[in-house]
Amino acid sequence: MANPDIRDLLIEIGTEELPPKALSSLSLAFENGIREGLEKAGLTHGALRRFATPRRLAVLIENLLVRQPDRQQERRGPALSAAFSPAGTPTKAAEGFARSCGVTVAQLQKQETDKGAWLVHFSHEPGAETASLIPGIVDQALAGLPIPKRMRWGDRDDQFVRPVHWAILLLGDEVIPATILGVATGRETRGHRFHHPEPIRITAPMDYARQLADAGKVIADFAERRDRVRTQAEAMAAELGGTAVIKPELLDEVTALVEWPVALAGNFEQRFLEVPAEALMSTMQDNQRYFPVVDPQGRLLPHFITMTNLESRDPAQVRAGNERVIRPRFSDAEFFWNQDRKQPLAARMEMLKHVVFQQRLGTTDEKSVRVAQLARVIAEQTQGHSDSADRAARLAKCDLMTQMVQEFPELQGIMGRYYALHDHESPEVAQAIEEHYLPRFAGDRLPTTATGRIVALADRLDTLIGIFAIGQGPSGAKDPFALRRAALGVLRIMIEGGLDLDLLALMERAAGSFEVMIRAEHAVDQVFDFIMERLRSYYLDQGIRLDTFEAVLDCRPTRPLDFDHRVRAVNAFRELPEAASLAAANKRIRNILRKVDTVLPFAVRPDLLLEEAEQALAGQLVELSSEVIPFMEAGLYGEALNRLARLREPVDAFFDQVLVMAEDTAVRDNRIALLNELSSLFLRVADFSRLQD
Repeated sequence: MANPDIRDLLIEIGTEELPPKALSSLSLAFENGIREGLEKAGLTHGALRRFATPRRLAVLIENLLVRQPDRQQERRGPALSAAFSPAGTPTKAAEGFARSCGVTVAQLQKQETDKGAWLVHFSHEPGAETASLIPGIVDQALAGLPIPKRMRWGDRDDQFVRPVHWAILLLGDEVIPATILGVATGRETRGHRFHHPEPIRITAPMDYARQLADAGKVIADFAERRDRVRTQAEAMAAELGGTAVIKPELLDEVTALVEWPVALAGNFEQRFLEVPAEALMSTMQDNQRYFPVVDPQGRLLPHFITMTNLESRDPAQVRAGNERVIRPRFSDAEFFWNQDRKQPLAARMEMLKHVVFQQRLGTTDEKSVRVAQLARVIAEQTQGHSDSADRAARLAKCDLMTQMVQEFPELQGIMGRYYALHDHESPEVAQAIEEHYLPRFAGDRLPTTATGRIVALADRLDTLIGIFAIGQGPSGAKDPFALRRAALGVLRIMIEGGLDLDLLALMERAAGSFEVMIRAEHAVDQVFDFIMERLRSYYLDQGIRLDTFEAVLDCRPTRPLDFDHRVRAVNAFRELPEAASLAAANKRIRNILRKVDTVLPFAVRPDLLLEEAEQALAGQLVELSSEVIPFMEAGLYGEALNRLARLREPVDAFFDQVLVMAEDTAVRDNRIALLNELSSLFLRVADFSRLQD
């Protein structure tokens, strides 16, 4: 038997075609806005399900309370000492509070707690009908959607991302009467624009998706529709003897463009396959929203798959139209490919002298020269090939001057590799031209070649130093030169790419390549700190605790790969049973050393070690130092810390049995020197006093 206190609720906003790239985020934000509104109103409910198509945003709420629970309100007034005179008569404060509550002083109650006594007023507030609250909740959710620029339509003042044509607020089998964005609510939705443009009367909220699919030729659920798009594309590609290339972002965009997806294959001339596949695929994916098809070896086939939004009675005509649209773009790419190869890539170096990188930092050619100089330095320090690094750096930006890249900017670097290979540059140089742009975004792949890593690192360091030197570093959310991304790229290349380099020294070298008036050397410390902030985020994203990072940061290692080895070692050390005790001991030692206002002895004097516990600690320290310092110097911090864990018992015994601040000054200083040696040994890895429980 149905529960009369709960009903399902359907909310739908029908619009003109919504922006496809924003549809998924709009749908999620709308669902979240509705959920927050219901929670704020105290309306409990079951599952929420969101729907999104090019012409609608909808949310289905199951088992929603039809009425707010009644609430007991407590309002606290003045303290009893201020509410009544010594004679017990009400003061003006008590009378004013009573009037504000709509009662007399006699109707107020007294409340006593261990923190004092007050006058209070208790009132019973009956819950509102859910139907009366929903329009306001919907309005708030719509107002909170992430819409950069809202538009007006007709002669109304209502604003939304697209004009609104219908709205549904259906609670159970009853419509909630309201006006949403200028449209009166009802229970009628619209089906597919071509297959079923007539209204569809929704009988019940839970029937919404089924009715739209069966009668309206609309798959309202975004995830279900995306699965259909993927499944159809994969099946059709298999029929063609290949595999569909389905990028997640393109899949989402195509899903947001159709309400009733129907896959259709198209073909293009075999001769176009002589053009680099990336250019053809870029046109298919970015311009036409087609899925390319590749063979089992990953080579492009002369086919594509498009997703139409209807079941055509003449699919051949639709196919021909899609093939006709793509042919001019392919012809352009073919023309640019042939024209660009008429002169070598190196011939475009001269053209870079007329392209400004940044007004105060000079031309792109000047930047290329600086990057080449720094790349040579890095190559020498990493046993790389200096000539290859220099050549790749000088050629890295040349493809910006080609017709292909000017038409398809997303192919920069990729086309440079093709043109370099055509010019018989070494494969290492050609690959580095493409890879110096990697990683392009968070989580992107890294350069795979040594020269690619070297040039990618040099290019980013030059940009970071130069832009900071002219005072154009990021501010707030603004980062026009993508310096945060560049800094993270530097770190990933050095850490994940295994480049054991001194970052600070490299930045000083990079700063020395700029004109004297830039005074780039003054930006080095600022850029180093900026990169360390990115390193903080890098580790937090991996689940490394903040205090672990800060313990290593306090030692200010300047080699990111070494920094990483320390962080990993400290993180593993924390799992040892001895870790908490030794971290606490380090805190205690640091506090003692901060209070020392005399110069510490150069070394511990064995003749002043009077207590057995301090003798044991000193002996263990001497033995372990000779054992662990070679590990530390080799960067094997985990091995070193595993051995240092053996200090737990002698350290605990020392603090239990030895008075550090002895009356005898020489003894006291000797004990402080012992603790200083202990602390210094741990500080070769990190400041363990920074570790929290």
